[in-house]
Amino acid sequence: MDEYRKSIEDGIVESYRQDEDMMIMVFAQWCINEGLNPEELYMQAYPQQQSNERLQRVLELTVSKEEAGPIPDDTVLGVLSLFGNEDLAFIVSEAISRRAQKN
Repeated sequence: MDEYRKSIEDGIVESYRQDEDMMIMVFAQWCINEGLNPEELYMQAYPQQQSNERLQRVLELTVSKEEAGPIPDDTVLGVLSLFGNEDLAFIVSEAISRRAQKN
């Protein structure tokens, strides 16, 4: 029974990790599409962290703006909030506001 429970727990943790990676991917690709540096925005939100290894890994999977489909602002904000990244969502909101002011 313990082995079965451990297997289920491991599966849940792995599923969450994959979902979290997808959230990071949405954020990173949105940044690329908007001409922003994902690492810079991340550091603004979380200056106490030296580097985010998972962000580094996901950045290797991003594509150019021309290759990517559009990612609506609401989508990236929703995904960040869903995973409790309120600080990063705030920084993204500020970037959206700056973009709106330029237009």
